[in-house]
Amino acid sequence: MSTPMNTSLPWPDGAEVLPIAPLRPVLDRLASLVTVHEQDVAMVPGLAVTEEEVAADPPPALEQLVDELGGITLRDLPVLTLLVENRTDVGPYTLLGEATSYYPLYETPDTAVVLTLDENGTPGAVYGIGEDLALQLAAPDLPTYLGLFTDALEATLAELSSRGPAEDDTETARTDAAEQLMDAHLFAAILGMVEGVPEAELVAPAAGEADDALALADLRGAALGTRVDPMEVETDGDPLEMHLGWREHGLVLAVHGG
Repeated sequence: MSTPMNTSLPWPDGAEVLPIAPLRPVLDRLASLVTVHEQDVAMVPGLAVTEEEVAADPPPALEQLVDELGGITLRDLPVLTLLVENRTDVGPYTLLGEATSYYPLYETPDTAVVLTLDENGTPGAVYGIGEDLALQLAAPDLPTYLGLFTDALEATLAELSSRGPAEDDTETARTDAAEQLMDAHLFAAILGMVEGVPEAELVAPAAGEADDALALADLRGAALGTRVDPMEVETDGDPLEMHLGWREHGLVLAVHGG
């Protein structure tokens, strides 16, 4: 059963706000795609432009970004969510730590894409979480992920357009095609749907290296899509009671006991 979490979280306030200027080219590309393909894709307004009351509680470091962009929907399916109104700690989030240590960017009932946040609230790497709770490196940082997302969305919309105008297509078939195309261009590779991906080694930490960590995985310099499976770590207790932590901008994962 889902465990709802308070949307008003005790976010740390030590992080610098992610500047909007480096993200401007991606935001402009997204706006252009929405204009050209308005029958298939829509932009969720940001906090500074929406006329509706929003219950979302994004990390302070994303303030400038979420003022302009709340997310993207494809055929009414959320494919990028920056204003998350309802959070949970079950399903793909079962092994994650405190709610302030990550922020969902995309989710299905069994999978998710999350942005890591350090103890100061600074954004780090982005991971996909599969049905088996294994993590895969989606991007070393949020700007890179947004660029990859936009590339995938552009490719998806181009292929959808090849089907002809939306009004000449059946709604169900076009929506199914859109979902499959986004999986093919992005989500499958980071949500455990592709075999033969590189694996990061989980190793026991040196004495005093990571407090009570059972194992560490270092993904600094790892290829995108590299997989880490915390469930492979041996523990005396219930493996589902383990939890993950991260440091080095989210690129070093620590598996802690329950």
